[in-house]
Amino acid sequence: MQHIAIEGRCFVLACNQFLRRGDVASDLPNQFGDDPDIVLQRGGSCIIDPFGKILVGPHFEGEAVLTARIELDAIARGKFDFDVTGHYARPDVFQLIVDDRPKIPVTNISSISQNIFENKGAL
Repeated sequence: MQHIAIEGRCFVLACNQFLRRGDVASDLPNQFGDDPDIVLQRGGSCIIDPFGKILVGPHFEGEAVLTARIELDAIARGKFDFDVTGHYARPDVFQLIVDDRPKIPVTNISSISQNIFENKGAL
């Protein structure tokens, strides 16, 4: 989660499931046994700031509601040294092209190969 926050220079609110055996159907087989208090998924919810600092969590002790006071200015401060869509973007090298023409949902490789060999179109 810290990596995602740093990479995106954003706050990350990770909501991870805490699950005990008693929370699922009793006829569902599992390797942990049938004790309803056995933990199957231990959670780990957390809140991370844009610099990777853990503000709250990770919480592994049960169900919880996590809260944190976040400073939205941290997003802008994070962009000063790493801005993935700003001054590091290279419009002189990269461009985004969106082909909004309707497409056939399934195409056979033999059809694509035939078009290429016949110079009917590009991929």
